[in-house]
Amino acid sequence: MAGLGGDVRRREFHAREKGGDAVGLTKRGKGSKCMVVVDGEGIPLGATIHSASPAESSLIGTTLDTITKPRRARRALKARIHRLIADKAYDSDMLRVRMAERGINLVCPHRRNRTRMKLQDGRELRRYRRRWKVERTFAWLQNFRRLVTRYERKASMFLAFVHVACLFITLRAL
Repeated sequence: MAGLGGDVRRREFHAREKGGDAVGLTKRGKGSKCMVVVDGEGIPLGATIHSASPAESSLIGTTLDTITKPRRARRALKARIHRLIADKAYDSDMLRVRMAERGINLVCPHRRNRTRMKLQDGRELRRYRRRWKVERTFAWLQNFRRLVTRYERKASMFLAFVHVACLFITLRAL
């Protein structure tokens, strides 16, 4: 005779609202942030997922740490990141200092309501024109229905699907 609980193996019971790991509040409800680093051609190099609540500028360090170099390129110095092209959400003096410590030049336009002196002139912002390649990669990721709507409760499973989608994008570019 079966008990009232039934089979409860591999189940998680929590006294909280529905959600999961890496799920946070947004203006429209709950969600997750997918942060992807791409190369100059729009091919994904590293990806992470986070809760939707924190700012992007605080998450860029962990995202950059996910980039793995192929064995052949580990010896080569060309595999190092020199420039990071980002949008206005990353405009932060502290982030520019942290990226400079890593040897990375942060190229992003300043916000309109910036009160401090601007740190970049028009010459460096010319590289921002290439930002469309990053947006194109995010559009390619949105072609995978499993990433548009997060069906997985566990963050590790959702991250696995993000990695599979990045793999398909990389293979398509070969």
